[in-house]
Amino acid sequence: MKAAIFDTVGSPLRIAMVPDPAPAPDEVLLRVAACGICGSDLHITEDPAPFGIGGGFVLGHEFAGEVIDTGAEVTGLRTGDRVAVVPMRGCGHCETCRRGDPARCPEMVLIGGGYAQYVTVAARQCHILPDEVALEDGALAEPLSVGLHCVIRSGMKPGDRVAILGAGPIGLLVAFWARRMGASRVVVADIHDHQRERALALGATGFVLSGERLAENLADLCGGAPDIVFECVGKRGLLGAAVNAVRLQGTVVGVGLCIGGDEWDPFVALTKEVSLLFSVFFHQRNEFGVALDALRGGPFAPQALITDRIDLSPVPQIFESLRRRTTQCKVLIKPDLV
Repeated sequence: MKAAIFDTVGSPLRIAMVPDPAPAPDEVLLRVAACGICGSDLHITEDPAPFGIGGGFVLGHEFAGEVIDTGAEVTGLRTGDRVAVVPMRGCGHCETCRRGDPARCPEMVLIGGGYAQYVTVAARQCHILPDEVALEDGALAEPLSVGLHCVIRSGMKPGDRVAILGAGPIGLLVAFWARRMGASRVVVADIHDHQRERALALGATGFVLSGERLAENLADLCGGAPDIVFECVGKRGLLGAAVNAVRLQGTVVGVGLCIGGDEWDPFVALTKEVSLLFSVFFHQRNEFGVALDALRGGPFAPQALITDRIDLSPVPQIFESLRRRTTQCKVLIKPDLV
């Protein structure tokens, strides 16, 4: 099969032919219909050690596909099923796995494999798509679930004023869920304005450019200092910016993947009695299914996130361009696109 391969830091991905995978007894073999390029994939190729990634790895954890073969022990899926995949693979039998939360399993592995024509996954990682949801749209279920988990973790209540730092895919999906779940104001901030219209299409009520007056501009559009600020970029200093912007006794949620440390003044958070918490992954049993339902339709469509659909051939070039903050948002790899 054809796949996009990671070799080493500083080298672009390369397209190569590799052996077709075969399912283990508890696995299924999928023909990949679509896989999203995630910002985490970019981080992994810049600093692979924390993720346990080495040369020859096939990236891609936001994917959906069709079952084309099943292992001997698989009973709940059959050939032809259309599925979206939960990329956290736990042991399957510990307490957290049994309650549908493999992200908290001590043996959890964040799988890849989606940048290829075929991939094997454990059957327990698969969710059958609703009939109304297009197969390629199933690739949005994973980032949708991440955004949903952020909003649930924040404790947001209907009527709350919400600000989001970062108009990347996760920031935009946090905006989507915050508005869907009843926030009165949802304001997105970014250093560029090319995602302004997309943010509004996904449910934001306002958009501001980041800068020296960020806190004041957010308060203006929120009708007062926001109750909750989500930091969805992962750059140094932005947790501090979120603390400065949030109201007294408000909540700041760290979402962005900041590797290598940060610099901010906790004294401000102390004097404002800010609640600081973090959000990662999602709950498979309770949140992934809700995300799939959101793909059926509604006043704001998550599909507005998609800007490009490409086959495997241009992946190395597109992947490198995404490091430079292009106008693209969610790029879907469709291995069999013709």
